[in-house]
Amino acid sequence: MSRAYAALIASALSIMALPTAASAGCYGCYAPPQPCVTCYQPQVIPPQYRTVQETVMVEPGRVIAHRTPAQYRTVMVPQTVMVAPEGVAYERLAPQYAVRERVEMVAPARTYYAPVAPRCGSCGY
Repeated sequence: MSRAYAALIASALSIMALPTAASAGCYGCYAPPQPCVTCYQPQVIPPQYRTVQETVMVEPGRVIAHRTPAQYRTVMVPQTVMVAPEGVAYERLAPQYAVRERVEMVAPARTYYAPVAPRCGSCGY
C-alpha cells in the first residue's frame, strides 16, 4: 500500500514539474487546482477642486454732505439782498462690488481597492 501511495505521489510531482502550453507567461498555473483568489490593487482618486465666484463689497455706500453758500443779488443800486440761504446738499454714493474667485476642495484624495484582471485565462492568475 505504501509503495503504491509513494508511486502516486512521485507521478503527481513529475506532472506538476512539467510546464505546459497553458502556463506560458503565467505563474503558478501548472500547479494543481488552486482557488481562484481575486487580487486587489489600490487605485488613487486625486482631490477634486472647484472655483467659486463670490460677490464682495469693495467700498460701502456713503453719503457726502456739501455746504452750499448763501446767494446774494443786488436789487437796487445801494441794496444787496439774500436770494437763497446757506444750506447743505447731500450726495449719495452707491456701494462698490467686485467678483472674487477662490478655489475650494470638493472632495479630498481617496484610495480604494479595485479587482485586478487575471493574467492567465485558464487558472485565474
